[in-house]
Amino acid sequence: MFQGAMVAIVTPFKNGQLDESGLRDLIEFQIANGTHGIVPCGTTGESATLSFKEHERVIEITVEQVNKRLPVVAGTGSNNTEEAIRLTKHAKDAGADGALMICPYYNKPTQEGLYRHFEKVARAVDIPIILYNIPGRSAVNMEPDTIARLAKISNIVGVKEASGSMKQITDIMARCGDDFAVLSGEDFLTFPLLCVGGKGVISVSSNIVPRDMAELCNLFFGEKFSEARKLYYKLLPLCHALFYETNPAPVKAALLMMKKIASDEVRLPLVPMSETNRERLRKDLQQYGLL
Repeated sequence: MFQGAMVAIVTPFKNGQLDESGLRDLIEFQIANGTHGIVPCGTTGESATLSFKEHERVIEITVEQVNKRLPVVAGTGSNNTEEAIRLTKHAKDAGADGALMICPYYNKPTQEGLYRHFEKVARAVDIPIILYNIPGRSAVNMEPDTIARLAKISNIVGVKEASGSMKQITDIMARCGDDFAVLSGEDFLTFPLLCVGGKGVISVSSNIVPRDMAELCNLFFGEKFSEARKLYYKLLPLCHALFYETNPAPVKAALLMMKKIASDEVRLPLVPMSETNRERLRKDLQQYGLL
């Protein structure tokens, strides 16, 4: 159902407010460059500092602007199960094709707590759900056995795996089977993940190089493995550069340099990229041919 390079799209701000026209422009840039799906309100979309009203508005704009041309997988996770249900219901009502749900952060639930959280949301809202395992942000790792339990629920269809561990990735695949979509949550692991049976990536880098990230997946699924590997190694330095500082400050800085957004504002407690790292990033973008 969900395959290829889907962009974890930024949420553009201007003078502290959601830049609605800027978001629409970014969506059109993605579609024009062959991206395989749009994922608003994830980590890169700064969901943690969006108000409920803003969060819902970003999803509504995305669904409206995409207009069925691509899948929209809306970020609807929370560390409060009832809030996650509310956001997921809204995403379904807005017309999203799926929901991306992060592991509850800060609470640090047990594996049983994780299972019950996702189970409750899945039972409450009939929408395809992609789990989102990112222990570096959530303080808890959702273990392969827990993911395998959840995969038995019919509308839990995949996982965005951002633990950075190929062992974990392969353990999930071994337990969940080919019908369960394992997607990379780390751009630098996209090609290795595809090689062991993954279905694609929810990508930060796709914000600035949507065509190349999509083509990497297109080449791989077209069994042009050597060409896909060559493109992967071209992309790899850029994947690393976008994490010189905490995401999404670098990718927003890059989009501003590329004149794709009007401002690289991020919401406190995040801050814009430092000048030193901004210059490093500028050189990387120039070397890639983006500037």
